[in-house]
Amino acid sequence: MTKVIDNITVIGAGAWGTALAQVAATAGRNVTLYARSAHLADHINTHRKNLLYLPSVTLRDDLHATHDMAAAVESAGMVLLVTPAQHMRETLVKLLPLLPKGIPLINAAKGIEIKTGKLLSETAAEIAPDHPFAILSGPTFADETAKGLPTAITLATTANEDSARIWAESLHNKTFRPYLSADVTGAEIGGAVKNVIAIACGIVEGRGLGQNARAAVMTRGMAEIKRLGLAKGAKADTFIGLSGLGDLTLTCNSTSSRNFSLGFELGQGKTLADIMAKRNSVAEGVTTARAIATHADALGVDMPICLAIDHILHGGGNIDEVITGLLSRAIRQEDA
Repeated sequence: MTKVIDNITVIGAGAWGTALAQVAATAGRNVTLYARSAHLADHINTHRKNLLYLPSVTLRDDLHATHDMAAAVESAGMVLLVTPAQHMRETLVKLLPLLPKGIPLINAAKGIEIKTGKLLSETAAEIAPDHPFAILSGPTFADETAKGLPTAITLATTANEDSARIWAESLHNKTFRPYLSADVTGAEIGGAVKNVIAIACGIVEGRGLGQNARAAVMTRGMAEIKRLGLAKGAKADTFIGLSGLGDLTLTCNSTSSRNFSLGFELGQGKTLADIMAKRNSVAEGVTTARAIATHADALGVDMPICLAIDHILHGGGNIDEVITGLLSRAIRQEDA
């Protein structure tokens, strides 16, 4: 019988954190879900619902929520990090004094630090070098996963394969299937940058530019993801896997995607400020686009779609003018 970790803590009670807590509880683990809000934690424990972030799902009775971080990790054998990417550094700094060395950290957030341009795995290596680290990334909508609909996902780590299998088996249940990878960088870049491409696809849909245009944006967007990945040492094959093509396909084709739906509203003429004012959840592509643009020179990678989305989101760019600019770029080889 494969060894598993019985006590799992999930840091972050947003939609995806709550869904992963449900996954782990369904797998038979003892699960503690940390929420910053005492009211939210109490409501989850009392009513078995996360009405703020995942209202459509009834949570298992053996899932316990708390707003006390020390209590949340007191007995943890594995910690899932599911906080917004821009808060990952702060979360790690708070978490580390509470954790014994060697407890694995599994990051399920998707993004790039704006201040440093670092991937979250690079941030973790800086802040938490004494903890083995993995990325959990793939084509997943939180409500479907939490409801027990079939889900496949990548768990990427440079730790030894025996450890990786234990971590994966600890989350594996009859409808949630992790696949293993050693390409942390590739899995992370696929998950982060596809959110920017999803905003672009949403704009295409909201602007009524047609299916041809969306297919083109997805394909050229994958070229940008791959270029960045290869420049940072990722493996090309990772980008045709779950954390690459799988995640891109899901996120770029449904209004259930926070990033696609944000782009759709932008395409219909709404402002970013108005869109964000109505939301209680993060669209990671907004900050990832800023991070890519801020550090574009250092990255040394041509990423015109990502830079265009940043210009629309943060630079006051006119959507029609930006689209015209992209279509006016010089002809080039497709694989260049």
